[in-house]
Formats: sequence, structure tokens, C-alpha cells
Amino acid sequence: MDIGTADSEPRRSGSFSCTSSANSSLRRRSISLSAAAPVHIDDDIESEIVSEAGDIGDRALHSNRNSESSSHRFSGDHALENGLSAPISGDTLLHLNKYWSRDPPTMTTISVVTPLPKEIVSPLSTDAIVCSKDKKQDDKERLPKLLDYAFCLIHLAVFGILGVLTRYVLQKLFGPGVAGLTNDENILYLDLPSNMVGSFLMGWWGIVFKADISSVSDYLAIGLSTGYLGSLTTFSGWNQKMLDLIVDGHWVLAVLGFLVGLFLAAYSIIFGIETAKAFRWLLTRQNACTGSGTPSSSSNWRVDSFKRHLAVMVALILMLGLLWGVCGALLREDFSSGSSGAQLWLACFVGPPGVWIRWFLARLNGRGLGRAGLFKWVPFGTLAANVSAACIMAALSTVKKAVNSQNCDTVASGIQLGFLGCLSTVSTFIAEFNAMRESEHPWRAYAYALITVCISFGLGILIYSVPVWTKGYGCMDRMALADSDHLPQDQTSSYGHPIPVGISPSNLPITL
Repeated sequence: MDIGTADSEPRRSGSFSCTSSANSSLRRRSISLSAAAPVHIDDDIESEIVSEAGDIGDRALHSNRNSESSSHRFSGDHALENGLSAPISGDTLLHLNKYWSRDPPTMTTISVVTPLPKEIVSPLSTDAIVCSKDKKQDDKERLPKLLDYAFCLIHLAVFGILGVLTRYVLQKLFGPGVAGLTNDENILYLDLPSNMVGSFLMGWWGIVFKADISSVSDYLAIGLSTGYLGSLTTFSGWNQKMLDLIVDGHWVLAVLGFLVGLFLAAYSIIFGIETAKAFRWLLTRQNACTGSGTPSSSSNWRVDSFKRHLAVMVALILMLGLLWGVCGALLREDFSSGSSGAQLWLACFVGPPGVWIRWFLARLNGRGLGRAGLFKWVPFGTLAANVSAACIMAALSTVKKAVNSQNCDTVASGIQLGFLGCLSTVSTFIAEFNAMRESEHPWRAYAYALITVCISFGLGILIYSVPVWTKGYGCMDRMALADSDHLPQDQTSSYGHPIPVGISPSNLPITL
């Protein structure tokens, strides 16, 4: 893409990029430098920034960076020949990004060949862009492409399973059995706590401290943000609970459920960012008082050699084998009972493929449509993952009602909890929403949310709600409830309640 190439307005323009240690050539933050205008971000560049705020998939791997940078690097030869530079003030940095540091030492003159100071951290990207004179990150031993992918997939699998387990625990903790704050019959749906917690942690691990985590291990950063937080949160479960509400005729509650869910998740990530910034400030002040620096203290933990990579990989493979082994044994024991535990153990098996597919789809973020790259501000990778997961979730819910058997319910619910819960995400979605809201075009955030919700909810109505309304699956569920209560069929109403003696079931009205 070109910046400032209009022939009618001759001017000197160049660009520079500040990249994180995790994505040194991908996370481009180009700023147009013009003698006639203040520093600003080109609209096309900003669209790409906000679209890539949540995840960029396998484009973040070292083995894919050279080709990416060669095809997207902006030319600065003319600027270099003329020694182009421009002073960047604190107000300008805050204008470019609300959360960039305003520390006086960072307000300096920056040229096209000078990296941005280390303390300038952007929350517009989950890669938490940090530029530094420290070149240790570039000295990390690079892995072959096959091992690069294998390492990342294993990290995603392990952290994805941990995300599923955490989501299940939060469902039980805040659900009707314990705290009783959430349930399936109102706007406080069962997955709301996990979506809020995941969005909050996204502000910590996926934005403010992402660069610090990447300095230790790039794979750990991907595993935490994409694997754990992406699996801890789920958009498909949120959408399905709203579909269940409209099936029962609660349209207003469904609309409120989407609004409340979006509001709480959006403010959870803001609260996470602000608290993480405060914690970082405390750490910086403590290090300044003690004279210790974080780079030296964290260097011992860096996974920057083949031996360390191999050790971490072996540990994660053993952990993955242990998790799958335990889940397999428990699934064999609980499957016949059809309990929620059986659904959880099956979910741990099918969860990792959902994470992998979402991670691969994330490479579409920031690309736009077609060769022209239309609508780059729309994260099409995240959008495709959430919409497809919501549709499959609705289809499985329809199958459960149609088949109406214990084994079908266990398998379908396990796939919904694991595979579809990991395929969809709220943490990445809300990070992109927050980046758009803080950009020069805040309306894009609400347009993106509306597009995601309307497409998912609309298709869900066609796939799930319409068959339930037309086929009368609601009555079949109530009859199944009667069977579960061990009451004779001819002594139970269509709602599962006992029929008074002397009244024939055929005389009872059935209301759909």
C-alpha cells in the first residue's frame, strides 16, 4: 500500500515501523511524515492495525515473517536520502494511540531509521509493540518451519484445554449450583463470567504485558492469548443462549443479553488494560528505586536456544498426553451416565482442533477482501470463526432436540463445549472492538459488533429456532423430562407435570 502518493500534492513522505519482538516484520505501525501536515496515521494503515489487534494467526511465526515483510514493507529510500525526520510530541503519540506512554524521556525526535523508544506500548495490538535497542530478541535461535508450526500447535492445544477447563469451572461456580448468579433463563447467561474474565486478562497478557511475555517465549505469548484466553471465552455459547431465549418467546431478553454481554466484556478489557498499566508503573518505579532492570532479570527465563525449545516441547507433550489420558479414562467411566462431566472430558479431546482452526483463520485479519484489500478494518478471520461456530452450535442444538437421546446429547454437548467453544472467541473479538473504538473511526467498533451479532443470530434463527417452532421439539423435550422423572407417560402432561386422577391426557390442551 502506498502512503501519500497523490500527484496533485507534491510532498516528501516516508515511513517507519515499530515492531514487537514477537512480530518484528508483521506488526507494522507506519506513520506518515509530511512537512505540510502533522504526524498522522494513514487510514489504510489504521484499518490494518485495528483488524490485526486481536490475532494474526500463523503470520506471527518466525518462519513466515521474511516473506510477509518483503511483500508489505514500505519504501523509505527517498526519506533516507534526504535525512527526513520529524519531532513527535507526547500529544501526538496520545493522538495516535490513547494508551501510549507519555513519559518525558520518550518525547524525542525520531527519524525513519531510529526505532521508537522502549516504553511506548500500544494496546491496539495484542502483540504489544515494543521497540528497543536491545537486540537479544533478534539473537534467538530460529527453528525450521515444520518445528515452528509444531511448537505453536502444541502450545495452542495445551492452553486451549486449560481454557476449556477454566470455562467449565466458572460456569459451575457462578451457575445455579453454587453462586446462582447465572443461568439459561435470563440475560446473565452461563458463559458471561468466563467472557468477562477472559476479556480482563486480555488487557494484561494480550495487550500491556504481551511484549514482556514474548521476550520470554513467542510461543508462550501465542498460547496464552490465542490458546488460553480464546478458549476461555466463547461467542458461540453466548449466541446460542440468546437463541434459546427467543425460542421461549423472550425476544427483549435476548436483545438485552447481547447488549449487556458486549458492555460488560468491553469494560472488562478496559479495566484490565488500566490495572495492568498501573501494575507496570509500580514495577517500573520499584525497579528504578532498587536499580534492577526487567531485561536482565527476565533474560534467564528466555527460551532462546534449541535446547530450551526442546525441553519446553517435551514438557508440553507430556502435559498434553497426561490431560488426554486422564480425560479419556474419565470419559470411558462417565459416558454411560450422560453427566456434564462426560461432556467436559469429551470437550477436552475436541477442543484443540477448534483452537487450531481459529488460529489459521486469524491470518485473514487485516487482509481485506480481494486483491484491492477492501474493508481492511474488518477482522474477517475472527468474524469467520465466530459466525461458523455459532451456526454449527445452532445445528447441533437442533440435532439434540430432534434425536432426543442421552448419547446424542452427550456427544453434541461435548462438541459444543470443546470444539465450538474454542473455535469462537470473545477475548479476540473484544480486543478488536476496543482497538476500533479507540481509533479515528470509533463507529467501526459498533458496526463490527453489529455485523457479527446480526449474521450469527440471524443464521441461528434459521438453523435452530425455526425448526423448533415448526417441528414442536419443545413438546418432545418436556415429554423427555417426564421420562426422566420416572413417571408413566399416560400420567404426565406435555410439560412433565403429573395429571390429576380421572383426567385423560388427550383432553389436556397442548400449547406450543
